[in-house]
Amino acid sequence: MRNFTASEGVFVDTWAWLVLANRKDPNYPQVRDLRVASAERGVARITTDYVLDETATRLFASVPFSAAAKFFDGIFESQQLESVVIETINPDRFRAAWKLRLKYKDKPRISFTDLTSFVVMRERRIRRVITGDSHFGQVGLGFQAIP
Repeated sequence: MRNFTASEGVFVDTWAWLVLANRKDPNYPQVRDLRVASAERGVARITTDYVLDETATRLFASVPFSAAAKFFDGIFESQQLESVVIETINPDRFRAAWKLRLKYKDKPRISFTDLTSFVVMRERRIRRVITGDSHFGQVGLGFQAIP
């Protein structure tokens, strides 16, 4: 298991939130352990409103409403406890993501949400991302996908 330091953050992508919402997912134990390890070491889990938009859309379409609502209540409670930071994609970040969209024209399958995540990760100097998405490694920005 990776040792986190309290001074760093770890980015939580849509994939990770969806895994954490589904205890039957084969990746659940490993992602849960990463979440617990980061919390124990005081490492902030950072995500964005766009990532949570994507997560909510997929989660509410696939599980009972009450289960999805309860999961999101947990995210918002973690935000109040300052163990989850939800970054907002403001107009400047949106424009920066648009510039990345134009730069990575050879990678049309990278979602715009991922591009906004790249912007936030670069701004906050976050290298590690909990994701199963290979796009984070395809852009050459030094991101390390975990698990």
